[in-house]
Amino acid sequence: MNLKALKNEPILRRQAGMTTLGLLILVVFVGIFAFAAIRLTPVYLNYLKVVGVVNGVVEEFDTTGASRSEIMSSISRRFDIESVSEIRAKDVKVKAVGNGYEVVAAYSHKTPFMANVSFVVDFDKRVVVRR
Repeated sequence: MNLKALKNEPILRRQAGMTTLGLLILVVFVGIFAFAAIRLTPVYLNYLKVVGVVNGVVEEFDTTGASRSEIMSSISRRFDIESVSEIRAKDVKVKAVGNGYEVVAAYSHKTPFMANVSFVVDFDKRVVVRR
């Protein structure tokens, strides 16, 4: 093909594929999000353990007339069994409400990302254990 023939072809036909620079930018962009997902996965897995503990307390004590100390003891035992980190059993609040006890597991988890950049994730799980 000569140069004159190339000039007459439509422009879209000559441009095909991705450049190396474009591919590199795409790989870096996807890599950053993948690394963020890797860093945040343990944070959310720990939160799922906390949710399991709190929901388990509701299943165990709902409408049984349990006391605050029984609920706190169950939370402490379940935290030990589940190996929950980032929040301790004594950080979970159990307060009396009109028809039972409200169990509140509210905490923040800070995890490093890159250099001086970190993620801070706030969690707040609330349930009511009826008497």
